[in-house]
Amino acid sequence: MMLVARHNSILDLARSHGRVEVDDLSERFSVSPQTIRKDLNDLCEQGLLSRVHGGAVLAYGVENVGYATRKDLAGREKEAIGRAAAELIPNGASLFVNIGTTTEAVARALVQHSGLMVITNNLNVAVTLRPFSQNQVVIAGGVVRASDGGVVGEAAVDFINQFKVDYAVIGTSALDADGALLDFDYREVKVAQAIIANARHVILVADTSKFDRSAPVRVGHMEQIDTYVCDRMEDPRIRKLMQTWEVRLIEALDQEKDPAGPLT
Repeated sequence: MMLVARHNSILDLARSHGRVEVDDLSERFSVSPQTIRKDLNDLCEQGLLSRVHGGAVLAYGVENVGYATRKDLAGREKEAIGRAAAELIPNGASLFVNIGTTTEAVARALVQHSGLMVITNNLNVAVTLRPFSQNQVVIAGGVVRASDGGVVGEAAVDFINQFKVDYAVIGTSALDADGALLDFDYREVKVAQAIIANARHVILVADTSKFDRSAPVRVGHMEQIDTYVCDRMEDPRIRKLMQTWEVRLIEALDQEKDPAGPLT
């Protein structure tokens, strides 16, 4: 019974925070790290969690976790990514910003810009930028997804296809090791594909925990991306693939430590 209760508590923590750490769980439940590793392995075998270095994350399958949980995941990393991505956008530019909690962090970092034309299918982005009259905000029409304020569907695709902009800032729910960008809602994916197709420079914003997750619908491939802004890239294999695909890699946390440092 104690084992079942601990497993349920671990799952509750994972749902609340998206990720659990072996050391934190060991201290919380007053058991050894070895015991926690066995718990995590058991939960992974049941398809409820996926192991990552030092802990586990929710096993994303065909349904994403809730918006509030996603917003809290890797909050510090997302804010750093948002600031680094915003620095790539010059005043007076036109850009798409799509659905996602990381793209919303970019929007928050753009409020000091001026002369922007921001076209978005994300109501949260529009609300963030609306009070700042120095920028123009254009919102796509379509079906508003109640869970997160995303505008999806064919009407949104048709709307996006009317534009050709300087930049696109896009997020993704998961990243595959082969370079695939993955998501959950095929309606959202169609809009994201139109955004990629109608931008001169595509900026992907996603923390590297997205490589630990999976989702069923293909958005596109890293080869379609010009710049990838992440938190910190510690996997040399992925770094090498970025070079192969000629994707500029910006590590936001390292850049904030050393703003004058070189960018990959």
